Amino acid sequence: MAKPNKKGPTRTVDIFCSQCKTQLFKYRKGGKGALIKCFKERIVDDFTQNAGVCPSCQQHFARETLIRGVPALKFVGSKVFMK
Repeated sequence: MAKPNKKGPTRTVDIFCSQCKTQLFKYRKGGKGALIKCFKERIVDDFTQNAGVCPSCQQHFARETLIRGVPALKFVGSKVFMK
């Protein structure tokens, strides 16, 4: 399978924890679909200390994985939302 676009999209979205509303990432998202995964190379600002764990409420919101050979975070259910 093809790797994600190196240049990446220009539109940025803010990703928040759905439980405590803390901002987790500023992310360059492509397309207009739902937020399912987050490629690590597209994260602009990372406000978390541990990957996949909310710094405020300690909720696990994602798992680290490889998607198409690129490191990514795969989100769990409805634990995050974007604006």
